[in-house]
Amino acid sequence: MSRPGFVLEVDDRTPPLVVHEGLGFRLESFPLGTRVVYPPESLPTVPDVDEAIREALLHPVDAEPLPSLLFSGMRLTIAFDDLSLPLPSMKSPDIRGRIIEHVLTLAAEAGVDDVEIVAANALHRRMTAGELKHIVGERVFRSFFPQGQLYNFDAEDRDNLAHLGTTEQGEDIEISKRAAESDLLVYVNVNLVAMDGGHKSVGIGLASYKSLRHHHNPQTMVHSRSFMDHKKSAMHHSAWRIGRIIKDTVKVFQIETTLDNNVFGKPYDFLMKREWEWSVRDQASMLAMKRGLSVAPQKLRHKLFHDLRAPYGLTGISAGEVEAVHEQTLERVHRQQLVEVQGQSDVLVLGVPYLGPYNVNSSMNPILATCMGLGYYFNSYRHQPVVRKGGAVILYHPLNEGFNQLHHPSYVDFYEEVLAESTDPAVISAKYEKQFAEDEWYRHLYRTSHAYHGVHPFYMWYWAAHAMDHVDEVIWVGADRKVASRLGFRAATTLQDALEMASGTVGSSPSITYLHNPPHLLADVR
Repeated sequence: MSRPGFVLEVDDRTPPLVVHEGLGFRLESFPLGTRVVYPPESLPTVPDVDEAIREALLHPVDAEPLPSLLFSGMRLTIAFDDLSLPLPSMKSPDIRGRIIEHVLTLAAEAGVDDVEIVAANALHRRMTAGELKHIVGERVFRSFFPQGQLYNFDAEDRDNLAHLGTTEQGEDIEISKRAAESDLLVYVNVNLVAMDGGHKSVGIGLASYKSLRHHHNPQTMVHSRSFMDHKKSAMHHSAWRIGRIIKDTVKVFQIETTLDNNVFGKPYDFLMKREWEWSVRDQASMLAMKRGLSVAPQKLRHKLFHDLRAPYGLTGISAGEVEAVHEQTLERVHRQQLVEVQGQSDVLVLGVPYLGPYNVNSSMNPILATCMGLGYYFNSYRHQPVVRKGGAVILYHPLNEGFNQLHHPSYVDFYEEVLAESTDPAVISAKYEKQFAEDEWYRHLYRTSHAYHGVHPFYMWYWAAHAMDHVDEVIWVGADRKVASRLGFRAATTLQDALEMASGTVGSSPSITYLHNPPHLLADVR
């Protein structure tokens, strides 16, 4: 399954390599012998997207064709992944919107009148009208949003939640009442990484804090041993226990899609290539972009990056029974992203770009940068981490974007008050989580504005729990030293400085691996 040929060992002929760092990137010269792991090239895409959608809906996996599940007088709910996927956002039309249109056409032909479309945003912020329109498309938006039939899920609306019971391990199952009481729930997914999809879609996307607290906690996160390896992820096991009970109660028709690695379009497509493959035009584009970013104010740099839309291609679509569908999805994700890597390193180097699930059209504050680097990127492996137990992680990010007061109000208090006392996930969970989760002001902002739930910064910190437990040293290159210190880490000016700082942990001649992403990759560590 792993795709060979994307691992480079740095020698004296290797050019400087691109390393992303927030709203910019640098060209870094790595020590000789550094192992560089590149993402695989994009898989072939589906030649006719609409035909592929029709085929999936009419010939699903381990389920009846969608038209046979639709009937006049039924309650139909269509749920879809929110703007946290994919990264970056897709160019229009978004694949979710195209699928929803097909589902609605079949529903209309069957005489279905009671239809609601809900964004499965769980404890994420409510999307704006414009963000909803970008995903579902102009026609669906115009037909459903003004009537209130297209909306964001509200995990704090107690009157519209349904408790479906508990698992054998006592995990509460509380989800959208509309979804639970529908004759059919159609879930439309974008599976960006191996962690997405499956029972995680309904069981997390449409769940309340009462449910989410059972797997979004330090104990589960530490013992997941890679969120991207479903066989070793404690979070995955919890979501599957919950999802199987949902499946016994709610009729779910799952639709999952996978995308290629076509993240950066022109004129930034040089970022998709390996550095020695750059043409003269690519080199000129890189230098112009780098010079421009070096003098541009942060507000302009933010706009330049966050306005980018990815020209993704669809590599596959499956529909039907949740687990059968997800098995096909994982096969396609692995075929696109897996790269075989032999053995662990003393040092893992990661660039943290502006891309993150929780700062779309927003800012990547220090908590989110930590989550992205030590959570998502660190855990981009199967079998075992890229870095050995007790090793070091070196990350690139300035940690200087600040906090978006509209989207991340509870993050400010988490940073100023909670992290000032402790950075230990278990300690802060026990002492502060309940207080933030039940705070009435945070609840109000989550429900009426565009703020992430009060507990959300805790979850982002827990994402990093496995990495913090696994390595002995975390150093941020180019970071604000005061901010890094508040997070419990150290800051260095250069890679050479960082390696010298880590020498007490990994020695003076450590083995180094640099994961060269985005696009996304999954290291298959043997």
